[in-house]
Amino acid sequence: MAQPESDLGRYRRNLQGEVDSAALYRALAETEPDDKLKEVYRRLAAVEEAHAEFWGKRIAGVGGKARRVKPGMRTRILAWLARRLGPEAVLPLINRLERSDMTQYDTQPEAVEEGLPGDERSHARIVQAMERGVGGGLSGGQLAQLEGRHRSGSGNALRAAVLGANDGLVSNLSLVAGVAGAALSSHAVLVTGLAGLVAGACSMAMGEWLSVSSARELAQSQIAIEADELKEVPEEEQEELALIYQAKGLSEAQAKELAARIIANKDTALDTLAREELGIDPTELGGSAWIAAGTSFLLFAGGAATPLLPFIFLSGTEAVWAGAAVSGVAMFLIGAGTTLFTGRGVLVSGLRQLAIGLGAACITFGIGRLIGVAIGG
Repeated sequence: MAQPESDLGRYRRNLQGEVDSAALYRALAETEPDDKLKEVYRRLAAVEEAHAEFWGKRIAGVGGKARRVKPGMRTRILAWLARRLGPEAVLPLINRLERSDMTQYDTQPEAVEEGLPGDERSHARIVQAMERGVGGGLSGGQLAQLEGRHRSGSGNALRAAVLGANDGLVSNLSLVAGVAGAALSSHAVLVTGLAGLVAGACSMAMGEWLSVSSARELAQSQIAIEADELKEVPEEEQEELALIYQAKGLSEAQAKELAARIIANKDTALDTLAREELGIDPTELGGSAWIAAGTSFLLFAGGAATPLLPFIFLSGTEAVWAGAAVSGVAMFLIGAGTTLFTGRGVLVSGLRQLAIGLGAACITFGIGRLIGVAIGG
């Protein structure tokens, strides 16, 4: 009986996913300065390449044509970022992608028979451990190498950058559209837009400063409590740490041995407990509140300035429509940029973001037009 066409399509999708993963791990291996971690990435890439070969044979087995599969656009972008910013910049994003994909083979009988679901879960655990800075399920030597690596927020920072710029763009475009709808002069539209830019950016910066400052104070308080517990009941802290390492994949004996070694070193015990038990990096405590505030201000302002740029060269209705056009392009690009975090298609994400942004602008334009008519009347 002929193989259903849907199976061939599924095999091709699986092959593309494995090719993407292998290429990404190879890129991380190229840029990772730590030799032990470099080897981990290479092993992950080798497993993904074996998976790709498996699906290639499946495709050939059902009469599919063999063709060279290249990494997708998202993979190429992430690899580019890793080469320029380092593996830590994209590891949080890869962690999310691995967690979302780790059950994709559970309902595919060919994959289950080959043991692929177990490999995917193992990869998800390893990547999660590497992002957090410890090696769940890795060998003792690899675990030792992973200890002390700072958890990076770069991937989350990339996400925050995209969303911060989007907030400024959509809010100020809506504001400008509302004022334009009220039939005010281009000068009034520009002044209002600039006021919205400054007010919104200052509000975002202040909110970010308060958020990071509060988080730092809470983290400092939690570390202080942990220090007291380490001083008063070190055996309990050692037991808690051993349980954490067991949960990460180590055997009971390995976990207890590692926990005892860490607690015995008073210089590193508190640092390790803060990272493992509290999930806090004592050297960063969430980063600088002032840097966070300044970054938030610039990102929001950059987005908010987009619909105002045409007013430098144009005036009146032309400037308003040009601002909407420029903003539309920017919103599509921002939506496309979110695919780095969501894994959705570029076209779908871009058009969705464009529809939401322009929809908000149309609503405020309509409201502004009603208010302008009412006041003018």
